[in-house]
Formats: sequence, structure tokens, C-alpha cells
Amino acid sequence: MSDTPYRIPARTRIGHVHLKVADLERALGFYCGLLGFEETTRYGSQAAFISAGGYHHHIGLNTWQSLGAPPAPRQGVGLFHTAILYPERRDLATALRRLLEAEYPLTGAADHGVSEALYLDDPDGNGVELYWDRPQETWPRKPDGGIEMYTRHLDLEDLLSAG
Repeated sequence: MSDTPYRIPARTRIGHVHLKVADLERALGFYCGLLGFEETTRYGSQAAFISAGGYHHHIGLNTWQSLGAPPAPRQGVGLFHTAILYPERRDLATALRRLLEAEYPLTGAADHGVSEALYLDDPDGNGVELYWDRPQETWPRKPDGGIEMYTRHLDLEDLLSAG
């Protein structure tokens, strides 16, 4: 073995997330109806794959082990949130406007320096982050060159003006 630590290839990406949900139609109403994903594949009444832009799936939803189940407890191990990356700030603004029009509650909003983010829970209590990344050359940096992320107030009115 080499003394050089292994590093995963730089172009590696998270391909999709697969969520256990209690009610498939309710979950599709949130992810497709509200957030705008497209259903690409359905497996009867138990599962569906959804995507943005025609990819085979970015999110899988299933009731195989969770039909009618209550949300997972917050104080335990598991998924903290699924982060959905929007290509432009105006796209995040459009998502915020849709949430506000639907009176869908946010659980938070933050400026992280490298990104702006909206936080909410899906109908099953799964955390969802909607965000856009600022251009990499504008990211705040530490004196040693590392990324300086932070959590500051996100001005929602300013974000809405971008859309």
C-alpha cells in the first residue's frame, strides 16, 4: 500500500437519495407538486423515482418498510437532511416564492458564505435543504486558504428580489 492517503475522485457526486416515507402520494405531492421534481418511474403503490431534468432519479421514495409509520425521532441517528442544489440564485428565489404561496413552513434560512440555504421538513419529517452555491471564486477563505463557512441571517426579501 502507498503512504499517500486514498482520495475519492474529484468528480464523484452523490447520485441520489432514497427515502422511506409513510404515504407515497403525500410525498409525491411535496416533492413533485410543490418542489417541481418529475416522476420518472413508479413501482405500483409502493415506490417512485423522481428527478430534475430527465435524470433517471435524484430521489427515490418508498413505503416498503414505512407505510403509515410515524416520522423518525429527531434525537437519533439517521439522515439529517437531503440537500437540493439549485443552479442559480433566481431558481432558489422561485422555490422560496412557491413555498410562501403554499404557506409551507420553513424551519430555517441561512447565509453560509459559500451558499444561501432554505431549510424545511418534508411531510414525513425528513429534513430538506434547498440551496444555491455562490461562484467558487467568491467563497470566503481562511488565511491558510481553507474555506470559511459560517451561518448568518439570510435576507429572504433580498433573495426574493433575485427571482
